[in-house]
Amino acid sequence: MSITIDKDKCTACGSCEEACPFGVIKIEDDVAVVGEGCTLCGACEEVCAFDAITIYRPEDEKAAAPDEYKGVWVLAEYRAGQLAGVTYELLGKGRGLADALGVELAVVLLGAKTADHADSLIKSGADTVYLADDDGLLNFNEETYSAITVDLVRTYKPEIVLSGATAIGRSWAPRVAAELKTGLTADCTGLEIDPESRNLLQTRPAFGGNIMATIVCPYRRPQMATVRPRVMKQSEPDAGRNGRIVKVEVTPELLESKIKILEMVQETGDGVNLGDAEVIVSGGRGMQAGKNFSMLRELAELLGGVIGASRGAVDSDWIPYAHQVGQTGKTVAPKLYIACGISGAVQHLVGMQTSDVIVAINKDPEAPIFKVADYAIVGDVFEVAPQLIASIKQRLGR
Repeated sequence: MSITIDKDKCTACGSCEEACPFGVIKIEDDVAVVGEGCTLCGACEEVCAFDAITIYRPEDEKAAAPDEYKGVWVLAEYRAGQLAGVTYELLGKGRGLADALGVELAVVLLGAKTADHADSLIKSGADTVYLADDDGLLNFNEETYSAITVDLVRTYKPEIVLSGATAIGRSWAPRVAAELKTGLTADCTGLEIDPESRNLLQTRPAFGGNIMATIVCPYRRPQMATVRPRVMKQSEPDAGRNGRIVKVEVTPELLESKIKILEMVQETGDGVNLGDAEVIVSGGRGMQAGKNFSMLRELAELLGGVIGASRGAVDSDWIPYAHQVGQTGKTVAPKLYIACGISGAVQHLVGMQTSDVIVAINKDPEAPIFKVADYAIVGDVFEVAPQLIASIKQRLGR
């Protein structure tokens, strides 16, 4: 791709200079000049009223004959003999995307001794499972997993490929996208289909979470996105659902890698598991000090839940990072989320707004957290929380 400016058409109006998000276009000697750092984003071309700016997209850089690309794919994350929950979440969303496009939903399942899991993927919404079962795939290796995925994409040509925004997905998907020379939108919180263009509308927080940006990839296929865990809802399995399993031949060439895995070590932490918790009681800056989290811990234990926190509380060293909920922490979707002294910055809301029931306690009636709360309690958390604890103890007969 390249950009050219027709000096005869350019009027030096300056609209392109104002529109350039990277500040690389300047008006010099009564004509627009593009400096170093241009990403060919197209913003200047869109605003030029005189058609003086043209971004050339060679045929091999265009949509790669989009009519040849059909289907929605999910990259299944398989570790330690189990499929990650985000795989089923992507199946739930992928089913809706595939139905909107009128195409099949497929899953790419790589690993060793994975065959027993293929049927559960079909029952959860997949029409096809591309199954690569080989001892050489026992442990995740970004080189081999990416090589096999790229080979499959080039063979079957899906129009959309989705992956979890996990440690594995963030390593796997970018390598695939780079090899295929296509775009990738990371950490999406929303996915929809534009019915006119069939483009995937990929929504994610941008500029530190202050805005929600919708990104499209109109000139390349497949369209790729990673999705944060616990953002999408899992679909309900259908025991009567049928599909097909396509066994993928794993050749020695695809298993070649410069990486050799010597040992897999289980991660250890302080024991908190926010992702699977059904009840989370979170505290923010309104808790005023770390010692006050003992009150929230008592409330969480009474409800059979765990402690969460906003970034402000973590940055203040009141509670370890493992408890952080939000854009730079964990994305959660418990049955009950109680926010105590949390104002509700966009970065935090992104991480918990899909919870089934949200209860917010804040003395500021204009706190943004109330916009997503099912139950809003306007009051001092140091008065409200003890009353909740006393009431629950009374109901439990303690």
